[in-house]
Amino acid sequence: MLETLNAIDSFVWGPPLLVLLIGTGLMLTVRLHLLQVFRLPRALKLIFTAKNQGEGDVDSFKALCTALAATVGTGNIVGVATAVHAGGPGAIFWMWMAAFVGMATKYAEGCLAVKYRTVDKNGDIAGGPMYYIENGLGKKYKPLAFLFAFFGVLVAFFGIGTFAQVNSIVEITRLTTSIPVEYTAIVLTILVAAITIGGLQSIARVASKIVPAMAVIYVVSTVAFLVIFADQIPAAVEQIIVSAFTPTAAAGGFLGATVLVAMRNGVARGVFSNESGLGSAPIVAAAAKTKWPAEQGLISMTGTFIDTIIICTLTGLVLVVSGAWMGDVNGAALTNAAFNMAFPAYGSIILCVGLTLFAFTTILGWNYYGERCVQYLVGVKGILPYRIIFIALVACGAFIKLDVIWVLADIVNGLMAIPNLIALIGLSGVVVAETKKYFAHLKEEEMVVAEDSEEKVPAGH
Repeated sequence: MLETLNAIDSFVWGPPLLVLLIGTGLMLTVRLHLLQVFRLPRALKLIFTAKNQGEGDVDSFKALCTALAATVGTGNIVGVATAVHAGGPGAIFWMWMAAFVGMATKYAEGCLAVKYRTVDKNGDIAGGPMYYIENGLGKKYKPLAFLFAFFGVLVAFFGIGTFAQVNSIVEITRLTTSIPVEYTAIVLTILVAAITIGGLQSIARVASKIVPAMAVIYVVSTVAFLVIFADQIPAAVEQIIVSAFTPTAAAGGFLGATVLVAMRNGVARGVFSNESGLGSAPIVAAAAKTKWPAEQGLISMTGTFIDTIIICTLTGLVLVVSGAWMGDVNGAALTNAAFNMAFPAYGSIILCVGLTLFAFTTILGWNYYGERCVQYLVGVKGILPYRIIFIALVACGAFIKLDVIWVLADIVNGLMAIPNLIALIGLSGVVVAETKKYFAHLKEEEMVVAEDSEEKVPAGH
């Protein structure tokens, strides 16, 4: 079964999809004039200063936290480890490249989500790629929208949403505390059921409290690790860049890797981690209280920056600096081995807390994504059956093998990305127009403020 899945995975994540993913991001980067570089300071400021005026179910900060809850997960810890284990340190460089162009992709997704959102029969905001495909590209593209929603449910059920996260939680708690897998699975299932039954408001409330806390805990821990091994950081960065363009030789338990293997693992794991181009984040971005699509686009874009450029880079540096990537272990056990080098007494506990929180919030975020996809496919009547199946799959996720989980997650991710990327290319003109409109509005606002302040200054001063 694993061989068959690997063959499908190699086909789905072959050159065509990698070219489509990176190509879409590059095209948007060019058309938006390097917006992810020049507008990043404004985007980061908006996280805390967005006015939250306009229709929507949650404020922009909660929408971002819910999106980050879904994206900052095992991909940031286990995913980076599996990428480096398979492709060597060079995989981290390709993760950066995927994230850089991915920020433009994520911006376009958030922008289109708000532009084409609607309201469902329960009075909740409904948005995301299935709506911008149908309402933006036109009714004749409805089969593409249907495909996206169908693959979205599969990712929620069998990809990022359940198995990969649950498996990582039970594995790290077993490694660290020796708690039996069954007990962890029961507690996890009860918690997920209690929160997800409350819908978006409940998920967003929990996410806006846990996400900032977990990000701070993990960043402080990894920075402390890197301070201990500060003298080795320049060599590690050099190794990452050199390995991106030359094959990585076999070392220790590491079997060696070609440039293509490093590139494929870096891009695939990068997308798994930050979900740029996947089309998931715009589902919750659509629910943000804003009247400017471009404003939500900028806030969405910061998700990729925080997720990959900050958190994945820290994990990657820890793995390379420690040399643990050359060993025989993989996944959570690999990151665990690296942390224990710096903090023998409590390294495992830091990682256990970080990974458990990361993975738990990802389960919550993906529960909402899958629910919106089901609602698009069959209407609001499908929401309760979906939640019951989702909770049942969370309970099962603890007992499935890691190799199968990651390959399955990669396949359904790739299939979900394709309809979304086609829509982003087709609607790139709309994204550019909305961007111009928003920045023209900001210029007008600045001129009005400047005129007002001039009028208030008395003559002769």
